[in-house]
Amino acid sequence: MSGVALSGAIKRYGDVQVIHGVDLDIADGEFCVFVGPSGCGKSTLLRMIAGLEETSDGTIAIGGRDVTKSEPAERGVAMVFQTYALYPHMSVEENMGFGLKMNGVPKEEIASKVGEASRILKLDDYLKRKPKALSGGQRQRVAIGRAIVRGPEVFLFDEPLSNLDAELRVDMRVEIARLHKEIGATMIYVTHDQVEAMTLADKIVVLRAGRVEQVGSPMDLYQDPDNRFVAGFIGSPSMNFMNGTVQGGGVVIPALGGARVETSVALPSEGADVIVGLRPQMLQVTEDAAGPLTIDIRERLGGVAYDYLTSGTGERLVVETRGDEAMPEGTKVRLDFDAADAMFFDAGSEARLR
Repeated sequence: MSGVALSGAIKRYGDVQVIHGVDLDIADGEFCVFVGPSGCGKSTLLRMIAGLEETSDGTIAIGGRDVTKSEPAERGVAMVFQTYALYPHMSVEENMGFGLKMNGVPKEEIASKVGEASRILKLDDYLKRKPKALSGGQRQRVAIGRAIVRGPEVFLFDEPLSNLDAELRVDMRVEIARLHKEIGATMIYVTHDQVEAMTLADKIVVLRAGRVEQVGSPMDLYQDPDNRFVAGFIGSPSMNFMNGTVQGGGVVIPALGGARVETSVALPSEGADVIVGLRPQMLQVTEDAAGPLTIDIRERLGGVAYDYLTSGTGERLVVETRGDEAMPEGTKVRLDFDAADAMFFDAGSEARLR
């Protein structure tokens, strides 16, 4: 097992730079997730670590070895792709051991490594089947097993669950978490799904436009985001954002009927515009005929529901509620919350005000 270190990593395609000087340390045995919207550079960065994309500038080290110019096969990594890429004419057992066979590994050693991977991934009953006789989740486990038998220093996952249905995604998420716990290998995982990031990661790297916005544990990023982008990307449903104005040491929020929030945060000068962030879980809805908001839609998800509200200023908010009682759509309401739960962001830079 080995850690991964990136120093000033840059990727250019001609005159276009897509990765901008990434510095990152991933500890030995850590589960690190790259997360961000489509086009943010997370898969490109993963492929640079794998050696599938050339690093234009900067360095990449694995286990203390500089592998920036090394071929993929020399880096000690194994990659699991979005597509399973299994050989259809081979059995599960043959698919998992094929790479070792091509490298001239003795049959007994191949059988031993395939057996161990099969045990970890619970594939013992499927070893003689062909890929066409497997479910999507089982095929992805075979692809992961093929990586395990190679005994890599680092596992790389490029959106491995995106082709699975919702139920299988949950099952496979648990399987991957269990796999990491059992073998303790360094794993780097790319996804656009922040739920996967929050549930799997020891460390999350939030990317936007080829730059690292913030690095930290899931709860660090959830509770203490550095800017509006991270605050809105981490957490489901997303954080609510409202325009506010600094007045008398507090912040007035027009969307909440001019409610004023007192805070000890270092605010800009009097009259300055700020952005106020409140998570859906932090808000309470109260029916009020003179309230500044209207319930537009309610989504019921069993024990939890989401109310989608519109303010008189046109801003839209989401509130998480629990229990069976529901106010009809069109009901006028007000929102109550603890001022300590509010976050404030600069209206220009969108950096967090602290």
